[in-house]
Amino acid sequence: MKHFFTTIAGVFVGLALFFIGVPILLLMWAAAAARPTPVGANSVLVLDLRGGLTDQGPHGPFASLAGKTGSVLGIEEALTAAERDSHIKGLLVRLPEGGLPPAAADELRLAFKRFRAAGKPILAHGQGLYADAMVLSTYELAAASGDVWMQPASSFQATGLSRQDIFFKGFFDRHGVKPDYQQRYEFKNAVNPYLYSDYTPAHREAELSWMGSVYGVVLADVAADRGRPLAQIKSLVEAGPYTAELAQANGLIDHVGEVKAAEKAILAKAGDGAKLVTLDDYAAQAGRTPASGGVGSTIAVISVEGDIMTGQGGSGSGPFSGGSTIRSDDVEKAFQAAIDDSDVKAIVFRISSPGGSDTASEQILSAVRAAKAAGKPVVVSMGTYAASGGYWIASQASHIVAEPTTLTGSIGVFGGKFAVGDALGKFGVDMRGLKVGGDWADAFSTAASMSPTQHAAFSTWMDGIYDGFVTRVAEGRRLPAARVREIAKGRVWTGAQAQTLGLVDQIGDFHDAVIVAKRLGGVAGEARLRSFDADTSPLDAVKRMFGVSAATTEVLSAIAGLGAEPAARALAGQVSDARLRGQGATVLAPRLVP
Repeated sequence: MKHFFTTIAGVFVGLALFFIGVPILLLMWAAAAARPTPVGANSVLVLDLRGGLTDQGPHGPFASLAGKTGSVLGIEEALTAAERDSHIKGLLVRLPEGGLPPAAADELRLAFKRFRAAGKPILAHGQGLYADAMVLSTYELAAASGDVWMQPASSFQATGLSRQDIFFKGFFDRHGVKPDYQQRYEFKNAVNPYLYSDYTPAHREAELSWMGSVYGVVLADVAADRGRPLAQIKSLVEAGPYTAELAQANGLIDHVGEVKAAEKAILAKAGDGAKLVTLDDYAAQAGRTPASGGVGSTIAVISVEGDIMTGQGGSGSGPFSGGSTIRSDDVEKAFQAAIDDSDVKAIVFRISSPGGSDTASEQILSAVRAAKAAGKPVVVSMGTYAASGGYWIASQASHIVAEPTTLTGSIGVFGGKFAVGDALGKFGVDMRGLKVGGDWADAFSTAASMSPTQHAAFSTWMDGIYDGFVTRVAEGRRLPAARVREIAKGRVWTGAQAQTLGLVDQIGDFHDAVIVAKRLGGVAGEARLRSFDADTSPLDAVKRMFGVSAATTEVLSAIAGLGAEPAARALAGQVSDARLRGQGATVLAPRLVP
């Protein structure tokens, strides 16, 4: 019998090694077999933005198997290397038909301008710019190329910025769902769609304010890059949409032609025998730029992207991707490694996050303070967002650099729960509960709203977190607490607005943040940039990939079991969203694109 169980155990171990080990070996073989196209004497890089764009490259344990140039920082790094490479003669950009995050367009625009300043032309080709909330930012980036092409008979629909929100109050009232939330304060509108049927005056004011700021920045950049008066560009943009041919006639683009014609045009500028090389292939061969390599003084780079959560490892996107969460233990570990490295003179902390857990944010902020206390200045470089919890972790940095359209601030907090007991009762599902101990023990039960005493205790908790957030900002930004309270209240600002308010120090990109870090760290000349991201081991990642969560989901299971009932499915989605945000306090800003 013992021999039997030993044999069975061996079989299971063998199967586990097969199903885990073989895929990893296949990935390694595939990576080894995928030889990049050689970079010839006259090469034109091809940057294809149609597949989407993140702020940062993959950080996970299998990051080396993925391309880096699907990210803003990866593209910027590759273009920096190409500026100095005599083999590279130009850049062809394939534009997306939809929008780009405004701050991403800002950052790449500056990278394009540096590339062109090195004497290398850029041609941007689009197959149309179609109605999308942020498509105007795509046009902003195209204008920075200096040579904008569009496919014949395509459409130019970059006429402004838009946003939409879905409000659930009517649905919740109809089905008995009770959102039991508190906000600090009126501009902290992340949960407004659950509480109201329309924008509140404060919600409307805040949204139109940052949208107007983004719109103004984009139009000013386009006007500067197209060499046209701002008023004229504004009038032309708002008079759209246009066909590609009409857009050319009005001076919004330069040429109408198929992509093959665009390729021939940029190759002709590159010289005889010029070839197209993808930016991914080039990045794989170019490696680190001279500014990122070498020996001597080091500038540590710690980059984070996504929602902020406690713990370590893991992400909603899996081990083979860049991840979509910021884990506080991992970030703390990265800071400690940079602190312990005697070669590190300063730290650039790249943040692209709309926020998350206040507890996790405080742990990361503590790591920032520890680095400063160790004599290592921390310079924040803000990406698409650094708002709410994203601003919490930035607030006490030595210096803050933001793009003009970065969404930041949102100094506020919200928390609560959905009470779904009455809603489930309509579907024949009864929720019951038991408790021992104090009144607070079942405060986050989803069966019913909080009692008056629970509500009062929760309110005190929210006040404490908000007051703490304000205090941290006041200390870090050297502002009077009363002034911080005026500009806080959960309101989102753009980087351009935040600079005038004292919430950021400088408008610029990652390149500018590195310059500041070198200055604050006392580094003269070249510096070595080194990533200190805390990656999970491949083994741990595979274990998580094949693991099973032990968390129970009684409410979701009960609702999902109702099957085809549309209201029940919608309700399940709302409860799931609430649980993903966590029970208690959350410092999270509204998303840029709904």
